[in-house]
Order: sequence, then structure tokens, then C-alpha cells
Amino acid sequence: MKKTFLFVVVVALFVAPAIVSAFDGPELYPGEKELYQKASEEGMVVSFDTGPTWANWGTMFKRFKKRYPNVEMAYNDLGSGATVVALEKARNRPQADTAYYFAGSAVTASKKGLVAPFTPVNFGKLPEVYRHPQGEWFVIHQLTIAFLVNTNLIKNIPQSWTDLLKPEYKKSIVYLDPRSTGQGQVLCFAANFAAGGDMSNVQPGLEYLAKMHKAGNVLRVEGTTPYAEFVKGEIPIWIGYENDGLKAKYKDGLGDAIAVVVPKEATVAAPYAISLVKGGPNPNAGKLWLNFIMTNEGQTTFAEGFVRPSVPGVELPAD
Repeated sequence: MKKTFLFVVVVALFVAPAIVSAFDGPELYPGEKELYQKASEEGMVVSFDTGPTWANWGTMFKRFKKRYPNVEMAYNDLGSGATVVALEKARNRPQADTAYYFAGSAVTASKKGLVAPFTPVNFGKLPEVYRHPQGEWFVIHQLTIAFLVNTNLIKNIPQSWTDLLKPEYKKSIVYLDPRSTGQGQVLCFAANFAAGGDMSNVQPGLEYLAKMHKAGNVLRVEGTTPYAEFVKGEIPIWIGYENDGLKAKYKDGLGDAIAVVVPKEATVAAPYAISLVKGGPNPNAGKLWLNFIMTNEGQTTFAEGFVRPSVPGVELPAD
């Protein structure tokens, strides 16, 4: 097996207390309390494309809020490509403080001049390929494409991309839209490698997806992560990231009802990055949020959600 490495309504997650107070205990990094004081004066951080069911962001929100009770957290769930579009539309009056996306979309946002330089804690520990030289984006974790299968709905668990073309999987497969989401783009690369393509020739992957649709095996293509529908038993096969399958299996109680299969021909481990938005309304709160994500606590939070953190040497949970 090969493995290759809106304006929209923003949902407020917590209400900030009226009284500004410093957190207890030592700083996670030099200058943390001073930055928190500045962020408290802004009162909010707006984090684009960090849906709470995705990559353990929900737990990250709660831990950030517990440490920094005077900074309100707000988020949305757009998809990587849509996030870049939203940033560009709001270029003259940015709505977001930070943006999270597939690394390819991060590079696009940087080239379009939509993001600001910022080097968070542990930035220097990242491999050079995982960071923009001035910090306009940096990789915070990686996710691997897999088949997430509901075994109550699927008798024979597919083991390969070839298997997914079989008639027995009629109207069974769901995946994210490659036109607007990073996950959709990544699964296209995985299918492409499996079909004999490479980075300079994506035609085999496009032809594979066309075959899957022509066979009638695609139930639907989603614009945002269908995790809730998956755990409710509404999706037989989701071509998605393995961490969502592992979360459903081990954390949300589905157990043997879920099989997580890394396809035998090929898969892709995709880097996901985050940026400080240029001209965002709450720059200090944005920096506080980005720093927290890159601390050992933030990186461990990803690991607890079955997501591979990007900072080397992170203390991973024992189980």
C-alpha cells in the first residue's frame, strides 16, 4: 500500500464573563498572560472552518475557554475552498480572525494576500515544508483518507478502491465535494494514486470517480462534514478521514458497528494548516487562539481525537 504524505452566520459558543481575570498557574509560554489581557479587551475570537465535530475542535474550544474565560469563541464550518472564497469576499472588511483549511488552500490564501504573518509557539519545531517562512500559514495536524463503513448496513466490508465499484454498494457511498472542501480534494488524490495517477496526472482519479457515479454507487456528495448523519446510521460508506471513524467507533459508542478501512491500493495523509487573517477584527485573540493550538495541550487535544499532531515530541495520551 502506498501512503502519501460568507459571509455566514458565526455561531457563538460561549458567553464571556464581564470581569477580566488572569488564569491560574504558570504560563504555557512567555508573554501568555499579557497576550490574554489584550485578547480580553477584544473579547472574542472568530475561527473560520473549525466545525466542532471535526478533528476534535469541540474539545479544543472547551479547553481554550476554560483557560481564557474572558474570550468568547465563535466558529463556522465552511470547507477549505469555501473559506478562501469567504476571506476574499470580505477582504476589505474581514469577518474572521483565523482560518483553518487543507494546506493547499492555505497556500492559495497566502498567494492572494488574505492572511497575516504570525509565528506561534513551537513554530520553529515544525519541518520547513509544514510552515510558511513568515508564518502566513502553518500545519497543525494531518488526517488520513479511509473508508468508514457502517457494518449494520454493509455486509461485505470494502477493502479497496476497486471494491467500491461493485454493484453491491449501490447508493451506499458518501463523500465531500472536491470543489469546495479540502477533504474532497484529498480523497481525489487518494483515488488518483490508487488508479495509477500521480501529482502531474490526475486524470485516472477523475475517471475513477466518474465510474463510481456511473455505477450508481454514490448516495450523495456533501458540502460539509456529515458526521452526525454517519453516527445516526444514515450513511452506509463514507469516504472520509479515519479519525472520524475511530471517534464514532471508540468515543461515540458505535463499537463493532463501525469499520475503518485504509484502502489497500493507496491513501493520502493530508496536512491541515491555520492562519491569522489579515486585518481581522480581533488580532490579539486570534494570536492567543493560534498559540494555544500549537502548545502541548492543544496538540494533545488533536491526538485525543485520533488526529496526528504536527509538532514533534508532543506528549501523546497513553490510550
